[in-house]
Formats: sequence, structure tokens, C-alpha cells
Amino acid sequence: PERWTLDGPEPYAVSLPLDQPEEPDTEVLPLADGRVLIRRLVADRHDFSLLYPTGPGTGQLPVGAVGRTDEFTELTLLPPSPDGSRAYALSAGPRATTVWLVTGGAFGPEPVAEVPGRCSGGVWLDRTGRILALDRETDGVVKAVAVDLGRGGEVTPLLQITEESNDRLLLADADSGLLLIRSDAPGHDRLGWGVLGSPRPVRFPECLRLPDCAVTPFAVQPGQVLMPESCAVALRIDGAAGSWLGVWRPAGRRLHQRRAPEGWLAGSGVWTRDAVLQLPYATRAVPCGVARLDAPADVLLHVPDGPRAPDRDPAASPCPGPDAELITEPAQAESPDGEPPNGPRTPVMCRPVPLQQAPLTGRVAPG
Repeated sequence: PERWTLDGPEPYAVSLPLDQPEEPDTEVLPLADGRVLIRRLVADRHDFSLLYPTGPGTGQLPVGAVGRTDEFTELTLLPPSPDGSRAYALSAGPRATTVWLVTGGAFGPEPVAEVPGRCSGGVWLDRTGRILALDRETDGVVKAVAVDLGRGGEVTPLLQITEESNDRLLLADADSGLLLIRSDAPGHDRLGWGVLGSPRPVRFPECLRLPDCAVTPFAVQPGQVLMPESCAVALRIDGAAGSWLGVWRPAGRRLHQRRAPEGWLAGSGVWTRDAVLQLPYATRAVPCGVARLDAPADVLLHVPDGPRAPDRDPAASPCPGPDAELITEPAQAESPDGEPPNGPRTPVMCRPVPLQQAPLTGRVAPG
């Protein structure tokens, strides 16, 4: 295991060597205090420990274990809690899923919520680490639900595009309420986007539909409060030529494709508030590095006034590859919420609501 620090003037890695190497299915998770949580599968249980550097060696603090009830039960670490001090894991069985608080509690790993159905994924919807979105499968259909860990795991619907569609949440931004979604409601799996609390339905831009390529969002620009259409989104594109980058913004309606840096840890990266994409990479010459990519101009700027154009198919040919830039639409005047981009907005509390009708609007955000 290694701990990478990427937000200083120079990125650096701290090795955390132990007596023996780790198994391929071992998971690690960084905490805000510099320690690293590690999960190992040992016989019939999942063991958790905290690793930290101690001079030339590595300190290891066991924090407990979670037993395996049967071979069909899986356990995975959830993305880091936004508060940085707690870590959670998801134990998914065939009929129910348990959310475990692994660190940050009083007595080691403890169950904090049980959700009927088999759940996967895991996206935080707020900055306090209270509201967790999960993709729940029941009766063969997958729907994203919101789990309130502050109220004993209370479950409310989050995505309900159609009754029969499989609707998964891939990414969410707590500042703007922007949601990135994958759904087969249009007839086959498509990438779409919506906004928490918005009365408008989920939209599925044609520019994100690349033949023979898999497109997966992995980072959203923070700090765009009440302006979800202005958020820059980074996407991983996988095709026959390998993996490369896509940059897109809902209001821009353009997908810019860029070559990934050599040694990129594919699918990882983070946006700064001023729209600089930071991508971690490792090569023989640079074992711990960060490449920085400025967002294209149409991703940075508000959209100028002009007529609204309909969606259309971006390409009838195979995926163009990492050296091409795919531009499918001119900039749009009207924001995707139906208002001028620079016009006034009524503050809306971003809270989970079904995105089929999304009736809960007009809730004034607290000062």
C-alpha cells in the first residue's frame, strides 16, 4: 500500500510496507488524518486495519472484522465519507444489504442501516456524509434510492424515470445538485443528467453517445452553486484504442476528447473550482505525478444568447479515438432548466426526489 498526497505544491507518495504483500482483492481507503484504512479477506471474515507511517516502518491498528454469512454476500468499501473521518462498507446479500460504519464509531465495525434488496454503487449526496445513494435491485429492476444514515437508514426513491427502466446513479455534486445517471429508459443504456429538486426530467445528450465506446463520468467541477448546467464533467472513454478523456458541460452540449497522460490511473481525477482537471499518473520516471488539464473554453464560459438547437446524433461512424475532438452542437442560449444562464434563480434545497416528476421544488435553502 501507498498513500499519495496530491494537493500540495508537489505530489508525493508514502510507502506503507508490511511483512508480506497484499492480495489482489485487498481494498484501501484514505482518511483525512493521513491514516489509510485497509480491508483484507481472511478465511470467513473481512478484517479492517488502519495503516500509518512510523519512521521507516508501518504502524497497523486493527479496528475489527465483519463475518461472511455465506458465499453470496459481498462486502466492499464505499467512497470516502465527505467529512473525511468516517469510513463505510456495503455488505450486499441476495435479499438485503447492510451499511456498515467501519471507522469513526465507538465500538469498531457496526451496522447502521439495512436496506431491502441487493444494493451496489454508492454516491454521497451531501457534504456531511449523511445521505447515501445506492442502486437497489428488486424484482429484477434496478432503481437508485437515497438512504438517510441520520435517521436509521430511512429509504426514499431517488430515480424513477419509468416503471420498468433500470436507473443507476453514477455521480453527484453536492454544490450544484447535478446528477450523472445511466438508464435504459431511452431503449438501451444511455448516459443522462438531472438535478436534485428540478421539475424537469432527466436528459440524455446525444454527444455522450459514442458507438463502440464505454463512457463513464468520474469527476464534477465543485463550487457551481445553483448552476448545475455550468459544471465541467470529466469522463473516461474506453474503446479499441485504449482509454482516454472526455470533458463535457451540460450547457455546452459538446464533448471534447483528449489524450490521457502516460501512466494515468484511468478513471481517477478531480476538478478544482476554477476548472482545472488534475489527473494522477505513475511512470518509471515519475512514480507519483499529477497532470493538469485546463477545461476547454466552452466548458469554462457561460453560454452566449442564441437560438436553441435540437439534439442530434453526433457520429454515425465508430468511436473517433483519443486524438479527435468531437463537437456536436453549438452553444445554447437557454439553460437546461429553461432559464437564461445568467438570469435570477430561486434557491432550491437539493434533496433526493424522484426524477420522473420531481414535484418538490421551491424549498428555500438555509442561509
